[in-house]
Amino acid sequence: MRFVQMLENAVVVLFRLLVGLAFVVLIVAVLIQVVGRFSGASPVWTEELTRFALLYLAAIGAGLALRTGDLVNVDIICEALPERASWWLRLVSATLVAALGIYLLPMAWQYTRIGNFQTSPALGLRMSYVHVTMLVMLALLAFFAVLRIVGMIAGANDGRPNTLVPRED
Repeated sequence: MRFVQMLENAVVVLFRLLVGLAFVVLIVAVLIQVVGRFSGASPVWTEELTRFALLYLAAIGAGLALRTGDLVNVDIICEALPERASWWLRLVSATLVAALGIYLLPMAWQYTRIGNFQTSPALGLRMSYVHVTMLVMLALLAFFAVLRIVGMIAGANDGRPNTLVPRED
């Protein structure tokens, strides 16, 4: 179980850094765009780069959001149930998220491969670099859902999100 926790921590640090990098790219592109509009020469590529950075930000952040409970959730129902029923509901939910993510991975891979035949108009990038965001998002959602399932079955956690701020129970 210690290995799983170390793996999760390493992945969380890596993807937090990548989310930060995507956010920096987004900020820089928008700043160049805004300054360019004041000078009358806003580069065309900034619009495209902003969209791509936003896609990466969302794709990489989705798994982290699942982990911390920042995705849309229906806690009011789950927390109103007795603890044992609530635990089972969280387990079923994590299992469904993992199963759906894993099921959709081959289709996301096919979508990514289609991008090899297309290029973005302004940056000239292969669209597979953009389409891969769907693959990354599904893989990370499945990964963090599987980690939650393993932790719940092993008794290491109760399936509640790992919030950044401790709960006041």
